[in-house]
Order: sequence, then C-alpha cells, then structure tokens
Amino acid sequence: MSTNSEKARRLIELFTRIKPFEQVLEDVKLQAGAEPPPNIPGAISWSQEAWQHRLGFLKKEKNIEMPFLTGASKFEDTESLRGNIENYIGMTQVPTGLMGPLLINGTAAHGEFYIPMATSEGALVASYNRGARATRLCGGVTSVCLTEAVQRAPIFRFNSLSEVGTFMFWVLDKIEAFREIVGKHSKHAKLEDFRLNMEGNQAVMIFDYTTGDAAGQNMVTICTDAVCQYIIEHAPIKPKQWYIESNYAGDKKATAVSFSTVRGKKVTAEALITRQVVKEVLASTPEDIAMYWQTSSVAAVQSGSIGIQGHFANGLTAIFMACGQDVACVAEAYVGITRMEVTSSGDLYVAVTLPSLMVGTVGGGTGLPTQRECLNLLDCTGPGSARKFAEICAATVLCGELSIAAAMASGSFSKAHKIFGRKK
Repeated sequence: MSTNSEKARRLIELFTRIKPFEQVLEDVKLQAGAEPPPNIPGAISWSQEAWQHRLGFLKKEKNIEMPFLTGASKFEDTESLRGNIENYIGMTQVPTGLMGPLLINGTAAHGEFYIPMATSEGALVASYNRGARATRLCGGVTSVCLTEAVQRAPIFRFNSLSEVGTFMFWVLDKIEAFREIVGKHSKHAKLEDFRLNMEGNQAVMIFDYTTGDAAGQNMVTICTDAVCQYIIEHAPIKPKQWYIESNYAGDKKATAVSFSTVRGKKVTAEALITRQVVKEVLASTPEDIAMYWQTSSVAAVQSGSIGIQGHFANGLTAIFMACGQDVACVAEAYVGITRMEVTSSGDLYVAVTLPSLMVGTVGGGTGLPTQRECLNLLDCTGPGSARKFAEICAATVLCGELSIAAAMASGSFSKAHKIFGRKK
C-alpha cells in the first residue's frame, strides 16, 4: 500500500525504534549464558496436574490469576451483557491454551508474551508454540503497526451523471464541517479524510476514521450517519435514495480494496531464523521451506486467493475468541501476505503483512470477564494498547506461518495432527 508524505514521515519515525537484525542477533549471543525465560509447564500433557502447574506458572511469572477463565468464579452479572448479546441463555465454553514465550521487538509491543488462544482444533497451539520457540532463539519477531483506518462507505443515488457531479463538487470542500460533526458524536473517532467513488448515477463516499483503542465499527457507523443527515439537509441536490453502507467498506468480508489499502490496522512483522534453529527446532532446512512456500504460492494464485498466506485465520480466530474481538472480522483480517526467502548467509527470512486487522482493546466483548483476563495477560488494557495488541497478533501469525510451512516441507504435517488432533 502506497502512502502520502505525512504518513511516510510517521512511519520513518516508527522504524527508528526498531533494532536491525545484526543487533538483535548480537543481543541473543550476549544473553546466551543468561537464564532463558521459562517454558510453559506440561506442554504436551492434558492432565489435571499439568493444568494446575500452568495456573501456578501464570501466578508466579505474570502475577496473573484467572478466576472466570478457570471456573473459580461463576459469571452471574447478566445485566452487564447489554450491548453484547440478546436473548441470553448461557456461555459457550471454548478451551483456551497458552502459547509462548513469544519475544517481540515492536514499536508498541516489547518483550516476552504468553499468548492465550481459544480453539477446539488439536495441534494448533502446539504448532504456534513451536514457531514462537524458533523465533525466540533467533532474537524474536519484529512487528510494526504501520497505519490504521476504519471505514464506513455510504452510497447516494441520483437521477443522472450531472446530478452526481453537482453533488460531488459540493461535498469536496466540506471535510472540516464533517470533522466537527464527528467530534460532537464521539470522543474517540477522528475523521481523517474521505474519498469518492462514482459509478453511473450513484456515488460512494468512503470515510476513513481512526478510533483510538476501539475496533470502532459501531462508532464510525454512528458518526457517519450524523454526517449523512447533514448532507441530506444541506446538499444543493437531494439523492433519490441513500444507504449508510454501500457494501464497499469491506466489513466482515475479504476484499481487494482492504488488501490494497488498510482496514483496521495494517501490521507487518518479520523474523530471521538461523539455519541451525531451522534444523534443530523445525526439523527442516531454509531451502526446503522456501521451496515449499514458492510452490504453494503459485497454487494460491491459481485458486484465486486474495493475498498469499497459509493459515492466518487459525491464529487470529483463536486470539479473537480469547480476547473479546469480533470474531466475524477474521473474514477480512485473514487476507494478507507471507514471504519466506533464503538469505545470502543461508538463513531463513520470514515476513507477514496484515492490511485489514480489525482489533481493539476497549468496547465490544473486551470487557467480558474471561476476555478481560486474557487481555490483562498480554498487558493490553491501557491507553495505546490496541496498537500493541495488533503487533502481538501479527507476531503470533508469523509463528504459525513458519511452523506450518516447516511441517509441510518436512512431511510432518500429518504426523503432528495424528499426535495432537485425535482423542486417542
């Protein structure tokens, strides 16, 4: 996605905070004799004892207790569910596992993270955990939230092209009036700009907002409706019909527009995995993994895929469910790109880019008991935490892409699912 000069300056300032690979690898060498961060106890045990060890581990290492997630406390405050559910009857329980430690060198996310993942798919957490181990041994994952915007795209229908032209000419210089209206309806939403898309006798207005730490779909809907009411009242020519959403914004669907611009947060992450770690942890070679990825990318293009990636949806769905995100937004968030290349020194370079990561740390389901506990585990509950959460999501996705590509390249994909994906 190209960017204007003002946004480019912001990006350059972000990149000054990122360590180059050479420095990261040197830091790893310097810390080689230091005590490594602890692994999660009982990684391949489903016993009651292993579960208790993991709870004790969280208490000791992170000073975190999860009374609702573990069932020690029962949820009874049904009044607090207003805005989250209608016709409430109870809770659907999904098992939640822990992945990590995941070392992240980001602009908002720094340090070691243990990632909660809610899923019923055996082998998923184990696979992401393996990717996290490989990246940690090589200095971690660099993850950067590049830019953000949430769209709402109303459409206005007229009788003719000339009427559309008159309408578009009028709205072009109304940005400041629109921003003032938005400010009256939300403390957090900011109208960055709007774009116009004309098709015959109708015009789509694509409003780009920032929404603070909220994902912001409801916020931008309310603000856009207020702007549209102003347009209908003051425009020199009235549309014969208008709708608050034209189906252009990409809300809860995979679109080429979101892929080429940004919806939610655009995040990119990278890691450099040494040949030794690829061999010892991933049981493969950089050449075999890169060759598999090149081969699978051609097949993805043949299938008509928007973007090229392995299984973004797996990790994102698991994190979204654990952390109170709108899970349906995985439909747009999974669109992205994964690249894997052998470097001149014979190591493996991995990068992922997610241009449509719709996440937030306030509003929606983030205030529900177990979801709030999982966000606390990630320390993603204060101001500015949404960008941090986005960088954590991208780093997690990279670990999953690395692990699944290694499993495919080495021929162990089926074996892993026989071990972790079956009851017996």
